[in-house]
Formats: sequence, structure tokens, C-alpha cells
Amino acid sequence: MVEELVTAGVAVVCAGAVYGMAAARVVKQYERGVVFRLGRLKSSVRGPGFTMIVPFVDRLRKVNMQIVTMPVPAQDGITRDNVTVRVDAVIYFKVVDAAEAVVQVEDYRFAVSQMAQTSLRSIIGKSELDDLLSNREKLNQGLELMIDSPAVGWGVQIDRVEIKDVSLPETMKRSMARQAEAYRERRARVINADAELQASKKLAEAAQQMEDTPAALQLRLLQTVVAVAAEKNSTLVLPFPVELLRFLERATPGEAGRAPQAAAPELSERDKESGTAP
Repeated sequence: MVEELVTAGVAVVCAGAVYGMAAARVVKQYERGVVFRLGRLKSSVRGPGFTMIVPFVDRLRKVNMQIVTMPVPAQDGITRDNVTVRVDAVIYFKVVDAAEAVVQVEDYRFAVSQMAQTSLRSIIGKSELDDLLSNREKLNQGLELMIDSPAVGWGVQIDRVEIKDVSLPETMKRSMARQAEAYRERRARVINADAELQASKKLAEAAQQMEDTPAALQLRLLQTVVAVAAEKNSTLVLPFPVELLRFLERATPGEAGRAPQAAAPELSERDKESGTAP
């Protein structure tokens, strides 16, 4: 009798141990447990820590609540300005409702990946090449809204979407390089022309100043002569003074006007002596 009781007690203990091992579950801090009892979802979601379920009746499914980093495969598309590009991205999302993520969608990770790919192709078709290259922040926000709208019903929240790289054909790269080179050349020419204009204005002002002060022109000429003479193996040729030429120009008309006046009285005296005066 005692042996039967001991055997029964051992059997009960073993059965309890087996039951406890089958019923015991541990949910980690970053996880939540969704319990299905005979296929029906229980309203309460198990939090982190130790929990118990009914073996062979309940089924516990753990859902990761951490932020998931998922790369979006590169997508080929044609932009609105008819340029073929290849764009890839990365998406950050997390589960905010464990029950919805398990019940509403078969595989929320796969669903988010497919939605991200289709939304990325849609963004490529609606955007121009310049937007993809320089205005990515706006495109990221639009892509995030497109993915987040259906993901809300799956218990998933889109945290951030980033376009990583935009690949262009080689012909387009060469065309953009030529365009950038032409733009830089145009800017260089404009800068040179502006510099020439400013220099010409300054030279005109300097010429006007030297014209008002002739001595300044002579001083400038002497400075040029000194600068040229400082160079080795150079032949120095002194120009004829400009001021002397101007002096001769001013003096020549006066002498030419006085010469006929002096010759006229001399001829009249000869005429008087010869008696041939009119």
C-alpha cells in the first residue's frame, strides 16, 4: 500500500513537472506574447517575464517589438523627365500592436518589404532626376507616408525611410559631366568679363586723372622705365616725350600765323623803294 502511494506520488510529481515544463514560457523584455486558445485569440497580450499557458490548448507566439532595419532591393524605373535610374533604399519600422501584426497579416515583414518596393517605384515615376539627386528629404517623407498608410492596419509603424543610392547610366553620367563643365566654363567667362569691365572702368578713371594732371603721366612713365630697367638681359627704348609733342602741336599754329604778318610789311617797303606799290 505504501509503495503504491509512493509510486502514485512520484507519478503525480513527474506529471506536474512535465506539465510545468510544457506550460512555462519566458517572454523577453523586447517581446510580447500573443496567445491563441483553441485557435481563438485571447484579448490579453503577455508582457515580458515568466508566464504560463495551458499545454496542448494554448499556443504562444512571440512578436519582436524592436525597430527593424530592412533594406529595400534596388528598383529600376523611369523618372518623369524620361531618365532610366536604379534606386535602392532602407526602411526602419517596428510593431506597435502585436496582436494586429499576427492576426491581420500573414507575414508583416514580407508585406512591408513588398509595399516599400512598390512605393519606391511609384516615387521614381513621379519624380524628376534633379529631385532624386538633390531633394531626397522630401522624397523620403513622401515614401514614408505611402508605406505607413497600409502598415497602420497591420499593427506596424514606419519610423523612417531613406533613399540610399541613385545609379545612373554611363551615358547620363557623361552628359551630366559635360553639362557641369559647360556651366563652370560659363561662370568663368562671366567672371573674366566682369573683371575686364571693372578694370576698364578703373583705367578710364586713371586716364582721366592723368589727363588733368600731366605730371602724373610722366611719373607713371618713369616708374615703368625703372621697372623695365630692373630686368636683366633687356634692351631699354625710351619713347619720345608725349608732353613735348603736345607742346609742339600747341606752338606750331601760332608761329604759322605770325609768319605771314611779318612778311607782309617787308614786301610793302620794297615796293615803296622800287616805286611799284599799288
